[in-house]
Amino acid sequence: MDNIVGKKSTLTWAVHISMGLLVALWLFPTIGLFVSSFRTADQIATSGWWSSLSTQERQVPAIRVEGAEQQIEGRFVIEGRLFEATNAVISAWGTSSREPEAYAPDQVVELEGGATLSVAADGAYVLSSPTTTEGTRLPRIFSSAATPPEFTTENYRAILFDPRNVDGMAKAFFNTLTVTIPATIIPILVAAFAAYALAWMDFPGRALLIAAIVGLLVVPLQLALIPLLKLHNEIGIGKGYLGVWLAHTGFGLPLAIYLLRNYMVGLPRDIIECAKVDGASDFQIFIKIILPLSFPALASFAIFQFLWTWNDLLVALVFLLDSSGETTVMTKQIVELLGTRGGNWEVLATAAFISIAVPLCVFFAMQKYLVRGLLAGSVK
Repeated sequence: MDNIVGKKSTLTWAVHISMGLLVALWLFPTIGLFVSSFRTADQIATSGWWSSLSTQERQVPAIRVEGAEQQIEGRFVIEGRLFEATNAVISAWGTSSREPEAYAPDQVVELEGGATLSVAADGAYVLSSPTTTEGTRLPRIFSSAATPPEFTTENYRAILFDPRNVDGMAKAFFNTLTVTIPATIIPILVAAFAAYALAWMDFPGRALLIAAIVGLLVVPLQLALIPLLKLHNEIGIGKGYLGVWLAHTGFGLPLAIYLLRNYMVGLPRDIIECAKVDGASDFQIFIKIILPLSFPALASFAIFQFLWTWNDLLVALVFLLDSSGETTVMTKQIVELLGTRGGNWEVLATAAFISIAVPLCVFFAMQKYLVRGLLAGSVK
């Protein structure tokens, strides 16, 4: 009943639902990175991105009273701040870890020896004592602060304009393009010819070859990394762009051939037979008929290959390992930022968002072709 004219196949809805789930699963962390890229390090460390628009209550690290002692009106006074000038507001404070929220802001608390301590809402504290406090152990202050939403563009300035990062990220961006574009185009060209042969040309062993290609889809690439690297080193193409292009081509060809072959085999046979009757060769049929009609499938695989290659780290580490940084890709650059500046989570979130923004734009720009390619290729 699914083939009745005017009735949509149930598979159509399944593909659309799957694509919707895929988009949602991808958008969720992407939106998180986008929001985090505008937040400060303290906010990222104390709350999730989904609460970035609400006031956050957080524990301020305990600080021991310190500072220069001044004698004012016969008392020895020490003034200081719990934190640098921010928009955080102290909601409660205390002098013991057992009761870190015992007192309200601006409340004056009596301590031992006639000393008094008060903490203002802006984090300023005042310790007053009738005798000098030099050589004595001063109290610690525990506090909780309410921080209103705060956003900044300083993270992007650090990534795009800071001399420590801009050279590395810019070079890594163009290195990633150098790896991704050829590693997407090469397997498409090879797979298109192979898919046409498997779909429309009769030759011995075609069925076995198709079965072998389907079997290769389940082979993990980690299994072939070391043998392939040894082969590349033996023939002199290891540790370079050519080696990583061929590696991505080899790992992407099974899926490319499978996807394109399933699409091409469903193209109208009458068009191809009419072209052969008119004297067209297989190459002419492939170039002038098959390729234009197969554009949705070609675009579908281009999306998959581009996303996988752009976000790849493992293959880049194996085939582009260098000490000079001339071939460092963005994923490796982010890992290096994580190792050298692991405390700056806001910088890492910004770099990660910039890295994922490019494939995300490619995905949405070609999403309609991806749906058409999956629908046509999956029903054959």
